[in-house]
Amino acid sequence: MDACSWAVCLFIAAVLRYDFQLGRIHVLPLVVLVGWLSLIQFVAGLTAWLYQGRYAAGSLEEIRALGWVVAVQTVAIGLLCVFVGISVGLPRSLVFSAAPFALCLMLCTRLLRRLANERPQSSIRGRRTLIFGAGSLGQITLHRMLMDSRAPYQAVGFLDDDPAKANLAIRGVRVLGALEDLPGVAEQVQAAVLVVAIADANATQMARVMSVASPLEIDVKVVPTLDKSFGDQVRVGAIRDVAIEDLIDRPPVNLDIPKIASYLSGKRVLVTGAGGSIGQELCVQIKKYAPASLVLLDHDETHLQDTEFALWGTGLLMRPEIILADIRDQDGLQRVFDDWRPEVVFHAAALKHVPMLQRYPQAAWDTNVAGTLNVLKCARLVGTQVFVNISTDKAANPTTVLGYSKRVAERLTSWMGEQTGKDYCSVRFGNVLGSRGSMVPLFQRMIESGIPITVTHEEATRYFMTISEACQLVVQAGAIGRAGDVMILDMGESVRVMDIVNRLIEISGKVCKVQITGLREGEKIHEVLVSTDEEGGVTHPGNRIMRTHVPPLSPEDLDAEAWHTRSGPADGLEEEIRHISGDVPQIAVNNRG
Repeated sequence: MDACSWAVCLFIAAVLRYDFQLGRIHVLPLVVLVGWLSLIQFVAGLTAWLYQGRYAAGSLEEIRALGWVVAVQTVAIGLLCVFVGISVGLPRSLVFSAAPFALCLMLCTRLLRRLANERPQSSIRGRRTLIFGAGSLGQITLHRMLMDSRAPYQAVGFLDDDPAKANLAIRGVRVLGALEDLPGVAEQVQAAVLVVAIADANATQMARVMSVASPLEIDVKVVPTLDKSFGDQVRVGAIRDVAIEDLIDRPPVNLDIPKIASYLSGKRVLVTGAGGSIGQELCVQIKKYAPASLVLLDHDETHLQDTEFALWGTGLLMRPEIILADIRDQDGLQRVFDDWRPEVVFHAAALKHVPMLQRYPQAAWDTNVAGTLNVLKCARLVGTQVFVNISTDKAANPTTVLGYSKRVAERLTSWMGEQTGKDYCSVRFGNVLGSRGSMVPLFQRMIESGIPITVTHEEATRYFMTISEACQLVVQAGAIGRAGDVMILDMGESVRVMDIVNRLIEISGKVCKVQITGLREGEKIHEVLVSTDEEGGVTHPGNRIMRTHVPPLSPEDLDAEAWHTRSGPADGLEEEIRHISGDVPQIAVNNRG
């Protein structure tokens, strides 16, 4: 088609050049010229990947590549005609005159190909949909609705707050008003769905959208953009429901890619607790840096199967790097470390539910304290270079058995870092949205079941971040953490739990009761990230990681025999956890077993 475009446009240019006197046209030189232009078009097009299926039909990338190809051959053959054209019977300006028309004809053929792939608006039978945002993301969203024959959405209009777009129409779909006009516009066009297509939409904007849309019988969806964390261009994800993380402000994550790659690429990496929410996402993030081996260790076979599927799309549990083991079993753990000799260890295995550990502090000791010490000892024996212990904000000014046990784990990690001189550090963060067993999924289940949502205190606040953000920052902390450091992930401002509940109810569109139960024993109204006796400072301006230091604790100061000879948790086990952790209890702990 491109060669034919040159042939047609050169003939037309020659006819115009000779004022429609066809007898003056030298046919043979013109045919030779068409042949040369076609050959150069083919060679230059191959160089620019025009004819190997690299570009989507009619895309901006294809148009740019085609423009360069036409410009190159026009200059090359046009200059040749300037010097030898008259001698062979061709006008000197012929190629320059034909080039713009040939380019337009080539573009038209590509436009026709693109239109052939898109659904005509009249054939769409999906749910009638308004798109909020008529910018580039909104236009891409409309294009995808037209391109996908199975798309469940029929775009009937745009909403946009920019007055300059008030009269804009894209592919026949007009901007019908601003967000505040949604009630009237939705009734006018009988819209059942509102899709938010704003690339940089923040929590404030999403809350505004929900406040306008909630009184209406209309589903709110969002178009997520995949971030640039790994050097890719921004891409558009699938249209999805509004999630709670869309309604919470969090600054963007900035990763030091070269530094991360240097300590993970080609290295043997082991992750404990790889079947948990954090462990699984951590493995997904680590895999992107091409480690020599990635060993998954957990005591739950079903969760290991979930992680295997997330990483490799299989669930056979036959890979040698999938290890069923318990960190409380030091001998079994040592065999795993001897077999794989990991150079980098991420320790995510832990018990984390505050009420259960208040009742069973022995379990907190066995897993969070003794289990962590087992992993540290095994890592030291095989010469692990980087060890990252994943902790919690409850280890700062601890008031619960969970907090005290994780504080002890931090201090043991600090001691091992000093003893080995290697980069053994801890990472501390708060609530992770969507993690297994966390408050948000529990609230969502209560809403779906229609039972009252239980909140401990109206003014309780917590720090939140997504699983992906938390794991990206854990990986970053492993790159910059040093012996004895506690890296504290800055999660922005704390959020009222009641605000989270209200937003979840708003998203669901249901009417739900909220029941205030009162603080549980040891629970704080406001969590903190840094203890009063710690000093935290920003390590790097852009990556939201602070650094502090906890005093080391030697394993010799842990009286393991005394722990295991106790008859039960009522014997004061939690008091020893407090004593060893180096903190003074602020709230009494429930001893009932």
